[in-house]
Amino acid sequence: MLAQSSQSAKLVDLFKATGFKQTFKKGDYIIHPGETPSGVYYIEQGLVKAYDITKYNEENLLIIRKNHEIFPLIWAITGQERHVIYQSLANNTVTWRVDRKILLDTIHNDPESMAPLLDMTIEMYRLHSERILNLEYRTVRERIISFLLTMSRRFSVKKIEEGLMIEVPLRHQDIASSINASRETTSRELSALDKKGLITSKQSFIILKNIEKLRNYLN
Repeated sequence: MLAQSSQSAKLVDLFKATGFKQTFKKGDYIIHPGETPSGVYYIEQGLVKAYDITKYNEENLLIIRKNHEIFPLIWAITGQERHVIYQSLANNTVTWRVDRKILLDTIHNDPESMAPLLDMTIEMYRLHSERILNLEYRTVRERIISFLLTMSRRFSVKKIEEGLMIEVPLRHQDIASSINASRETTSRELSALDKKGLITSKQSFIILKNIEKLRNYLN
């Protein structure tokens, strides 16, 4: 990582000193469909889903933002709108919103403040690169396993009796859109992995029952 802890802390202080604090419930829109962002958001705690709507009127998951990340990052830096929808994925998701001009002025006056933003940009690039590489797997089952392993590395996992639970809710449609598969095929393959004793689920949370076997499946 390029940013020092003091630089990251300084950026957070900017949001908290000049920003507007908001708390969202699960399912609340933060940036509505077709809406121009009203500012740049820092996630103090919680989860935020970024997605768009395809021409087939289906949700296409782009990325799930977690605490200590900023969105919409591309718009914040370039001003280019992509009409991405942002929605809270957890109760008590807390954000701080600042005017884009305030952020840009800070970057221009203090170039070192770019370091944490550059780290976030690199991480976003890495995640999108992994998504592209994931599509090289020929079967939907392989792509599902690769996606779940990536999610387990990005988000915290909770050790429970059944295995390791990825602490982010994932709908079958979210997984399907991320791996370029239909929801029906994705649901069928998830069920097959469940029957093989490799994964299970509780509500919308996926539990990895045997990570080593999942990794070996890809090899």
